[in-house]
This record gives sequence, C-alpha cells and structure tokens, in this order.
Amino acid sequence: MSSFEHCAINGRFLTQNATGVQRYAMNVVKALDRTFGHDECLPIIAPAGTPDPGFAQLPLVTSGGFGGHAWEQAVLARTCQGPLLNLCNSAPVLKKDQIVCIHDANIFAAPESYGRAFRMAYSRLHPLLVRRSARIATVSHASARQLARYLPVRQQDIAVLPNGHEHALEWDAGLAKVAPQIVSAISARGRQFVLALASRAQHKNLGLLMKAAEALDDLDIDIVVAGGSAGIFASDLLEKRPNLLLVGRVSDDDLAYFLKHALCLAFPSITEGFGLPIVEAMALGCPVVASDCASMPEVCGTAALMASPFQPEAWIRHVAALKGSDLLKGELRGRGLEQVRNFSWANTAAGYRELLQDPAKGLVPARSSNSTELSLAVVIATRGRPAVVGATVRHLLATQTVRPDTLVVSCVDTSDVGDLVSDPEVTIVAGKAGLAAQRNRALANLPARTDVVVFFDDDFVAHRNWLASALCAFRDESRLVGLTGHVIADGIKGPGIPFDEALRLLDRAPPRGSRWHEPYSPYGCNMAFRMSAIGEARFDERLVLYGWLEDRDFAAALARQGGRFVKSDEACGVHMGVKSGRVSGERLGYSQIVNPLYMMRKGTMTLAQVADQVLRNITSNFGRLLWAEPFIDRRGRVKGNLMGLADVLRGRLEPERAARLPVFDALALRTGGKAK
Repeated sequence: MSSFEHCAINGRFLTQNATGVQRYAMNVVKALDRTFGHDECLPIIAPAGTPDPGFAQLPLVTSGGFGGHAWEQAVLARTCQGPLLNLCNSAPVLKKDQIVCIHDANIFAAPESYGRAFRMAYSRLHPLLVRRSARIATVSHASARQLARYLPVRQQDIAVLPNGHEHALEWDAGLAKVAPQIVSAISARGRQFVLALASRAQHKNLGLLMKAAEALDDLDIDIVVAGGSAGIFASDLLEKRPNLLLVGRVSDDDLAYFLKHALCLAFPSITEGFGLPIVEAMALGCPVVASDCASMPEVCGTAALMASPFQPEAWIRHVAALKGSDLLKGELRGRGLEQVRNFSWANTAAGYRELLQDPAKGLVPARSSNSTELSLAVVIATRGRPAVVGATVRHLLATQTVRPDTLVVSCVDTSDVGDLVSDPEVTIVAGKAGLAAQRNRALANLPARTDVVVFFDDDFVAHRNWLASALCAFRDESRLVGLTGHVIADGIKGPGIPFDEALRLLDRAPPRGSRWHEPYSPYGCNMAFRMSAIGEARFDERLVLYGWLEDRDFAAALARQGGRFVKSDEACGVHMGVKSGRVSGERLGYSQIVNPLYMMRKGTMTLAQVADQVLRNITSNFGRLLWAEPFIDRRGRVKGNLMGLADVLRGRLEPERAARLPVFDALALRTGGKAK
C-alpha cells in the first residue's frame, strides 16, 4: 500500500493565471511526479472543467460545478479525505490535516500593493490556516521570519522549501519570436539594455527604474520591461523616458532570449518572498542587480550586485560598472551558475514528500550566504552613573550574538564613564548635558557608513539577541524606519531593579516569539533607527535634561517622511530604572505638562495624545500625593505640574525652562542619589 494513500494536491492553481505562485506550484508538482514510482499515486483535485496537465503519477480528479475560493472552501475540503498539499497561499479553513505553503506576508508588510477585498480576505484567512493546519511551509528564511512577525506561528516551525531553477534551462531562446527583433534594434543603435519585469504591484518598485532612466540613457542603455502593459507607468512619464521600452507579455522562450542578451536583470523590489526571476536569470547566465533587502540577499548570495531599493544612484553605478567591465560580468555569471545550485525543484519536491508522510519533519535547509550586511552603531547617553554604565556596556559587549561596529558612550564629563574611558572598543564623547544633546553629539560622531543606530539607556540590559534581531529586521524590511523592543521588566515603575536581578529576569524569561506590533512609537530606553531615514534630523534639544517624550518627538518627526515603526517581541531586555542620577521631581513634573503641549504645537503629538499624557500624569501625581511611593518624588512632580500649568495659562510654552528650575530633589536626598 502506498504511503500516500488518501493524500491529494489542491489543484486550484491549474485554473489560475501563471504568476510566480502558480509557477512554483506547477514546478513542484512536475518534480513530485518524477519522484513517484509506478505503484504510487497522488491525485490532484481541481474544479470541474480544469484541463488535465497529463502527469503520469498525479492523476487529475475534478469535482464540483464551480471554482474559486468557494470551491476550495466548500468542495475541496469535502472531497479530500486525507492529507492535503496546498502550494498557493490558500487552503480550506475547515481542514486540519493539510500542509499550506504561504509564500510571504506581503499583505501585512506591503498592503498598498493589494486591493481592499483581497487584503481583507487573506489577512483573515492566513491566521486561521496557521492555527489549524498540520504544517506551514514557505519559500525562504526571510519569508519565514516575516510570517512569524505577523502570524501566530514560530519561525522554527515553518518548513523552508524554496523555488528551483531547472525550469529555466528548458526555455529555448532559439524559438523566441519577439525578442530577437527588439534586441537587434537596440544593438543597431550601439546601445545595450537592462531587463525588468512588469508589475502593477507597488512593492515591485518599478518607479526606481523611471528615476534612473535619464542617467542610463546618458550611458547609452535602454530599459526593456517585459510583461504587463503600459498601464504600469503614467503615459506622460513614458513620453519623457525615450529609453524605456515596454514589450508586453512574452513567451518563456522570448524571456530566455532577453536574459541571454541583457546587460543585467534589474530587480528593485521592496519586498519578496523569494524572487524567482533572480534564479531564472542566473541559470541563463544573466548578471543580476537586486535590492539588498527581504529575501534578495539570501537568494542572491554573493552572485549579484545589490543596492537599496530607494537609492537609484546606486543602481546607476552598478549598471555602469557592468557596462564597463567584461571581467565583472563574467564573474557574476560564474557565481550565478554556482548560486542557483542551492535552489532545486527536485529537492523541494522531496521535501514536500517528506512532509506529506510526516508533517512534523524538520525541514529547514542551510542558509545561503548573504552578500550584504548592515553596519550597526550603539549609542548610550549617561551622566553621574559610572558603575551602572560600566556594567551594562560590558555585558552588552560580552553577550551580544552580533557585535556593534561602533559603540559610543556620550557623557558630560569623562568621570561619568569610569574605566570605560580606557576601553578600546568604546568611543567616549563628552560635552553639553541633556539626553537630546548627548544623543545628537553621538550621532555627529558616528562613521558615515553606519546603516542602523541603536539607542540604549545606560541602565538597560539587552537580551543577547537584541542587536541581531534588530539588524535582521532592518535588512528584511526596507521600509522599516524605527524599532523598539519588548521590556520584560521596567524598574522605572518601581524602586528599580538591581543588575544581578535584571540578568536573572532575562535568563528566566520565556521565549516570546518574533511577533510585531504596528504602528508603535519607540520607547527611549531601547530603540533603533535606520540612519538613511534620520538624515539631518536630530533630537530636539529644547526638550532638556533627560527629556520627557523626546523619543516620541524624534520618531514622530521621522514618521512624517513615511515608513514603518514597530515593536518587536524578539528584541527584549530589562530596564533597571536606576534612581540615582535622575532629574528632580519638580523638573520632571514641569516637563510632563509643557513638553506634550510644545510637541502638539510643532506637530509631533496630536491633541488626543496630549490630553491622554497630561491627564494621566496629573491624575497619577495628585492621586498618590498623600500615599506617595518611597521611590517617586510625588510632591515635587505635583509642584512641577502646577508650575507648568501656570506657565501654559500665561502663554509661556518653553520646555527648556525645566533646566532652570531648582535642582533640589528631596527623594534623591533621602535615597542618597545624585540629582541633576
């Protein structure tokens, strides 16, 4: 008896247009058919009227008088009595004994690329499938990470079964009908061309090529866009780009001809589950220039030139380099032919065979080397707490699985950092006091090559994977601007957490997975930003001392330019909330009133947010005045609140006045702390 008795394949893909997802399904099924012996059988169940693809060991079984989602949910679940293999993002919700390949989480990561109905349907369908199915598969490690961020599934529970390349070797450029004439016409004018594939989806980012078109024209390079229609670009833009050629839909043989004659394939996607055209191009000896984010570094390895999907000048430099160097083109062709050996339909089909027999099988192939790594800097501002910052910095350097390229401690005087001043791995910068000023000073001293900057408070103890998870997030998600981590325990809300206890809390903390919460304003004790998004922006130094809401102000200023801000469960740590060295209650109470109103005036907080902040703080301070916690100067905060309200009523909105209020802090005097 065959081990696949009662198993079946969801054949709905046979009724759909052949996009990348359907190509994946067809090639997996072809490869599966070749693995089956004469005594084995795995039927494909499809709607009535579906043409028979003619597989030897995978017979077509039709059922039901209609198709689409309704057929899949109503008919397919009833027809298949055993394990079901679904290869195209969807499956019957009511069936548990099934394997579902979800290619990406783009409906969450790039929702603007999809219509509202499609987005709503799949955003509800995928969580249900993840919870109910026997196993989830996907096509790359980057896609597995992405799915784990948005769906209730752990990355390690997702089987990674990538696309293959063998199908491209079956294309015959000698049978091309359209491409030869176009290529000949380009060559006759003494020009070369780069090839791109058309798509209306915004995350495919073809607008980047429009921005690069004029510079490429000056290099005598045309842009040939295959597939789709002229509707992917506005007609007025087409008239201004004489070197942009839209050739419409072409056969696979024509595509092979273009790839064999192109200077390169340009693949500028912002996000991709895999990026099948990359391995197709490499298999046919075409150099590739691709985006340096999402799955592309994993798929390309060291066999492509890579650049940010938001920097057309970098793409222009890469294309110019290819035009000017036959040696570079030859190296990329050779590396590409080697790289595609990592991606085989035969191996992927063998993986699905194993999952059908044992859905719990651990199928996670070795990662392909990435050709791009981001440069990371860590910034820690401190004052008056040398023992604290010494402990957290040394712990950071000793435990992080990814070490920062640069670590800057920004202080007021070198006595603030103790013996860190002599540590060769730490850069010390000193100057004006205040969190905003100290962070700005650190930003001014970062290397120009820095891609991601992380801000930690001097009393934040990071989990050993904090930096690694942040770097991975920024590499995967090119539109990610800001990230903040999950705080396991926050001593700022209590008497504070000793360093040794913080370490114990980290060790005992259960794994939280890698879910993202979005949108989310960064929490200043642990937050990371993309340097290219920061640009010339800086923390507002009018939010003086250890500024109240300076993190939200900074993030809101960046958010005006667009981009995503998330909270990651994977990047976690403990905020000790050390009480020594903090501002007086009076100064903080003043900032609790004035800073939100100042931010509303400059547009970084809304009226609703201001009302929530101010009312919450006033209620907390006055409500606990008679029963004040021993670790909070409620009396000072109430006094500061009243002074702030008085100034606001007078029309005086000067957050920097907090620095001129009395430095005396009765709580600091009682606890032996140092007030600032």
